[in-house]
Amino acid sequence: MVSRVIPVDPFDLVIFGATGDLARRKILPGLYRRFWAGQMPEGSRIIGAARTEQDADAWRASIRAAIEEFVAKSKHEAEVIDRFLACLDYVAIDVRGDGGWETLRDMMRQEVTQAFYFSVGPGLFGDLAERLHRYKIACETCRIVVEKPFGRDLDSAKALNATLAAHFDEQQIYRIDHYLGKETVQNLMAVRFANVLFEPLWNSQFIDHVQITVAEEVGVGGRGGYYDKSGAMRDMVQNHLMQLLCLTAMEPPSRFEPDAVRDEKLKVIRALDPLETHDIVRGQYRAGAEPSYLDDVEDPDSRTESFIALKVHVANWRWNGTPFYLRTGKRMKARTSEIVVQFKEPPHSIFEEDTGQRANMLSIRLQPDEGMDLRVTIKEPGPGGMRLVDVPLDMSFADALGPEAADVPDAYERLIMDVIRGNQTLFMRGDEVEAAWAWTDPVVAGWVDRGDRPMPYEPGSAGPEDALILLHRDGRRWREIG
Repeated sequence: MVSRVIPVDPFDLVIFGATGDLARRKILPGLYRRFWAGQMPEGSRIIGAARTEQDADAWRASIRAAIEEFVAKSKHEAEVIDRFLACLDYVAIDVRGDGGWETLRDMMRQEVTQAFYFSVGPGLFGDLAERLHRYKIACETCRIVVEKPFGRDLDSAKALNATLAAHFDEQQIYRIDHYLGKETVQNLMAVRFANVLFEPLWNSQFIDHVQITVAEEVGVGGRGGYYDKSGAMRDMVQNHLMQLLCLTAMEPPSRFEPDAVRDEKLKVIRALDPLETHDIVRGQYRAGAEPSYLDDVEDPDSRTESFIALKVHVANWRWNGTPFYLRTGKRMKARTSEIVVQFKEPPHSIFEEDTGQRANMLSIRLQPDEGMDLRVTIKEPGPGGMRLVDVPLDMSFADALGPEAADVPDAYERLIMDVIRGNQTLFMRGDEVEAAWAWTDPVVAGWVDRGDRPMPYEPGSAGPEDALILLHRDGRRWREIG
């Protein structure tokens, strides 16, 4: 099978915050993997920009160490690493001052694609945008990449969008959510819209409910100060889980083009019913041998949730009566991200020996092992009569497409290359971000006004007991984590 990779033109990519953890763990190793795969054209350059006073050789040495630590050994080829590092340069920048900006301007080329990655806190976005224009560094066709959080409520999201809009058009702004770069998330759209098998069944007539889970084994760790100001609702639901919900629930776009896809996602967010109090479960990990959430954030009276489960309704014809159950949490029993589409049971069983409940289920795994499986009912092999069992259909990409299919690009490397190509399909638009906050804000305000405390749950569990009750009262149950 011949891989169809859309080529890119030579580019200059500037990474602000180039000495930070994200650049070291994700961005630069991802770019190296694309270089190793032959997708970085000759003449491309990556320019690191940060406060640290150092020369380019010192930064290259730190990136060499990052490649050795975060890239698979099978891709450690000394000659390739040396050629990649030769594409790197560095400039010390004072984001809120004047130092380094003229040097950066002199380094940039106007005849190639320009991209600027804001791998810094949102509080610096305005300063970066203003100086890129003041020093005439950014060309009219350049692209900027901004990391979440995109605000912490509707007002701050609007202010952030206005700050960026003062210097860049919406077509130049790429709001990155790494979940959307995962291979399985994109395959969700392929499964839905490239197969006649699923789309006619993708509605409330045939689907009983949908579960979206993002569970983490780790606690808040060194992010305690930041996390305690956001919590699971702001940190995960408002962006990651909301995007997965949109891709699952949206109508078929007229074309696979950025604005056509994002228009349909926006419709889903605007169709979400307001949440009822009894459809929300919040929790904090408390017990266990390791520090509790309260210890991790150093606040014994914190009311911020490290876990949340929600029952959500999309108020439109396609999904009327089909609930979407969302949950995410820290210090849970396993690291799992998946979308589970639970189909309804057959209206009548013709098999007398079949005493169980039978329903097809499609599960889409985002991590740790990306893939899909579809559970169907078959006859159990053997002479023992018509005994039915549920089995998964094998939907392994590696088996179907060859071993190279298992070596899929990391989400960040895929999304960065989409920026260079000018493809915004997997990035959030400004009105999409604001619509998500408009739905989220009243939910957060409600429990703040009531003074609700999150329920405790054991580290290594599936969350508070009330999260199980959220489904049990509807005659359903969560899929096992792990």
